[in-house]
Amino acid sequence: MTMEISRRSLAKWAAALGSAQFLPRLASAATISSETQADVMAFVNPALRPSAAVVARMTAEHGTPSDATLATLRRPHPEVMPKRLPDVPVDEHLVPVPGGPAVKVYVINARVGAKRPAVVHMHGGGYIAGTADFEIGKHQALAQQLDCVIATVNYRLAPETRFTGSIEDNYAALKWVHDHAAELGVDIARIAVMGESAGGGHAARLAITARDRGEVPVCFQTLIYPMLDDRTGSTIMPPFPVGAIGWNAASNRYGWASFLGMEPGSSSVPASAVPARVTDLSGLPPAFIAVGGIDLFVTEDLNYAQRLLNAKVPCEVLVVPGAYHGFDIIAADTPPARQFTTAKLNALRRAFGNMDV
Repeated sequence: MTMEISRRSLAKWAAALGSAQFLPRLASAATISSETQADVMAFVNPALRPSAAVVARMTAEHGTPSDATLATLRRPHPEVMPKRLPDVPVDEHLVPVPGGPAVKVYVINARVGAKRPAVVHMHGGGYIAGTADFEIGKHQALAQQLDCVIATVNYRLAPETRFTGSIEDNYAALKWVHDHAAELGVDIARIAVMGESAGGGHAARLAITARDRGEVPVCFQTLIYPMLDDRTGSTIMPPFPVGAIGWNAASNRYGWASFLGMEPGSSSVPASAVPARVTDLSGLPPAFIAVGGIDLFVTEDLNYAQRLLNAKVPCEVLVVPGAYHGFDIIAADTPPARQFTTAKLNALRRAFGNMDV
């Protein structure tokens, strides 16, 4: 039995999650036999099996990210970028960063004189890849749906910049949105942070940084299969089939080593870099955490959610059974992905004081 998967869907998944090294061979990988992945596929949601089979084959063929493949990993692929919407404005700003170069921030759907909610967004890519401009078209649609402003941050990547630099990039963007709320049409009481994968890790870290510095109130954190714990795949190995499809333990070790500037998993890793190592989670904004049931990050995400609840931080959790990392991108039209995306949007609507749709 063979399964046809849209090349464009695969390309969007690869580029959005920092897996663009897969793109040159997508044509040959787009039609495969599911029997070759029978052991893993038994654990995958039936609606996601066609895409999961292709992702598993792609991952096996192209291996783990490394210093040698980093340039290829980061190669831009404008041909698969979501199309921009002509009626939703996008402005580029260079935001000063103390102690570093200015960071580029794309501001979407700003409107002078309005007072609307805002989302400060960080993209995915394992801390080592990805760009903020790739999904501007997608963010335009989201900004329309939520009637909000979105500021997506082109933070510096590892290993060239370690965690201290990218944290400051993201915080500078958050503070800039807060300080320029009037000209952007932003309600400073309704600024949320959001990210996917490594971007979710950045969003969690940004919420902690904002709490600690006490300058910018964050009303909500939307963490989509966030990358929160350097110990996953190093000192803590997930049970099969968790992490068997897509971003895996070896990739995670490389991403965290690049971000930290040291081997992940050891007791010397600074808590300031890793949300899961922060001991005090009290006083953080309410959270929405969503992840697939066989995503590499499922255990660390659930642990983080439990710790938030224990710290009296409201936290909504969604686990999609049999879903792998990034499934909502490559299989966006499937029922599990639609459920996932609807839950994310409704969580943001409620955080902004609106009703579910």
